[in-house]
Amino acid sequence: MYESLLNKEKKMAVIGLGYVGLPIALEFARELAVIGFDINPNRVEMMNNGLDPSNELDKSAFDGCDITFTSSPEDLKEASFFIVAVPTPIDNGNNPDLAPVLAASKTVGNAISKGDYVVYESTVYPGCTEEDCVPVIEEISGLTSIDDFKVGYSPERINPGDKEHTLRSIVKVSSGCDEESAEIIAKVYELVVDAGVHRASSIKVAEAAKIIENTQRDVNIALINELSIIFNRMDINTYEVLEASGTKWNFLNFRPGLVGGHCIGVDPYYLTHKAEKLGYHAQIITSGRFVNDSMGGYVAKQTVKKIISTGKNIQNAKALVMGATFKENVSDIRNSKVVDTVKELESFGMKVDVVDPYASSEEVEHEYGYKLVEKPNPTYDAVIVAVNHTEYENLPESYFEEILNEDGVFVDLKGIYKGKIANLQYWSL
Repeated sequence: MYESLLNKEKKMAVIGLGYVGLPIALEFARELAVIGFDINPNRVEMMNNGLDPSNELDKSAFDGCDITFTSSPEDLKEASFFIVAVPTPIDNGNNPDLAPVLAASKTVGNAISKGDYVVYESTVYPGCTEEDCVPVIEEISGLTSIDDFKVGYSPERINPGDKEHTLRSIVKVSSGCDEESAEIIAKVYELVVDAGVHRASSIKVAEAAKIIENTQRDVNIALINELSIIFNRMDINTYEVLEASGTKWNFLNFRPGLVGGHCIGVDPYYLTHKAEKLGYHAQIITSGRFVNDSMGGYVAKQTVKKIISTGKNIQNAKALVMGATFKENVSDIRNSKVVDTVKELESFGMKVDVVDPYASSEEVEHEYGYKLVEKPNPTYDAVIVAVNHTEYENLPESYFEEILNEDGVFVDLKGIYKGKIANLQYWSL
């Protein structure tokens, strides 16, 4: 398989061309012949024109790549090595939604031939690849895993908006269903990962390694968020506490904030779901999820309290929220917790304007039910800097003074204006 891919006698297919799949497909396409598959024809058309629908990659990333983009499942029959990089979201009840990865497995099942390889990159709970996905391929294809086709798992570690930690510079974890497949899969990834490949002992180990990376971050951030709630009651600035504690060499540098997106705010639920199936209630993980999922509403309530303390009628108050994406300097709004703050403010009768230099107003309206405004419409009773986009980092205090009413409240979630606000009523986590 390895030699056939190198010689372009066989093709690779990457299924799912989002912020994970597209960079993988393009990197491999510099070494191999690649088919890039996405179910959305509009996205495929953009990529055929050298445009990244996720706005993560420059047009130059498409240069020199041996890749064919398609939305036709029939084209996948030309491939022999499949990489599945589709989303693994949660439903409204915070349960794993395996629909995308199972649909991708059906697509592979209809295209796969004897001797082919399938590697999953989608974040799942340990056991999902072999217990949920592989049986779908087997049923549709009539082939048997290990005997007829090989399966592996190699978790994605791409960080949206991060130009430093890229696919090539992050150690890749890989695994296979047997020794032969594990080694071949690792060698294939070594073609595009300069930092090297860690060979996990099994598919389940690789799955578990990925899911605890984000679970660990989630629990640590939840601790800091809870501390910020406590410190707020003590009238202590959390960022000043963290600055002091950070002088110790082994202090972990986590910061409070809204925890959204499609990784940290989602992956722990996959692990707790599996734990429940095995009869164990994961107390620390679920407690951390509760704290982090509550922060959007907490920020809104604290803002409302600050406005009321100035003697204003909250039902006539108006707020500006700066930032709608799930993190800074990206256009991705999926699972953004800013919406929790917006909806909570609106529940008090407040009028809320939201601006964001990266997000699409149409996407925000479709996903969350409110539109973005092109620019602030002064004056406001509160301004909340919810996402520390680069465009927001160095605005002078006078900018906020101009758009705030007298006694207006300035809320700085990430503490980027700590020590820079002298005249406004200032509050941060």
